[in-house]
Amino acid sequence: MIQGTGSHVGKSVIVAALCRIFANEGYEVAPFKAQNMSLNSYVTADGLEIARSQVFQALAARKEPVVEMNPILLKPTSEKGAQVILKGKPVAHMTTQQYYEFQPKAVEVVKECFKRLDAENDIIIIEGAGSPAEVNLRENDIVNMFIAKEFNAPVILVGDIERGGVFAWLIGTLELLQKEERELVKGFIINKFRGDLSILKPGLDFLEAKTGKRVLGVVPFFHHIRIQEEDSLSVSEKWRKQKEEGEHR
Repeated sequence: MIQGTGSHVGKSVIVAALCRIFANEGYEVAPFKAQNMSLNSYVTADGLEIARSQVFQALAARKEPVVEMNPILLKPTSEKGAQVILKGKPVAHMTTQQYYEFQPKAVEVVKECFKRLDAENDIIIIEGAGSPAEVNLRENDIVNMFIAKEFNAPVILVGDIERGGVFAWLIGTLELLQKEERELVKGFIINKFRGDLSILKPGLDFLEAKTGKRVLGVVPFFHHIRIQEEDSLSVSEKWRKQKEEGEHR
């Protein structure tokens, strides 16, 4: 399972990359994200609706996108509500509280979808959402550590070094997890790195010594990856950059 220190750290791309790597090695592999929040959706061959990020990941795995890869899709309709799409079909518009009350039914569908994917594949690459360390949301979070514990999935935690403060972000995330959750985290990936790796090395050594967990890799910053953004952070950043470019013309 790929989890992140926050939104837009590169979880979706890392999952897609792992899907392609394992597919190239001859494994049957599929992506899975229990719940996605996005206004951008895709209609599968059998007429069901899923998030576009799981479509991108499915294609990386050389698989036909299917609804089991994204059992729950939430389409925000206001700051306090969303259209709930369960297993590819609209259920209702719900407030946050209404959705929390609906979650037991949604969780059963998530388990059913994962079970089907698991039976048909050698490897499932699971994607989390946002951060697993949102303590105010922990009770109702069914997409991060709940999923890791439910399916006993080893977790790789991804941090975005481009934003700065990546070591505090990674260590802080671990500190806010419960003991059994920390034990599921097997290592870190530092994403979007620019520059001389030798300058980063002391920080990597410190991180490993501080946490007792390995840095599994440092991924360089890529300029040519173009996939549709999904969350509000990405949209607001894109607007800010366009505004700044306009001011400099």
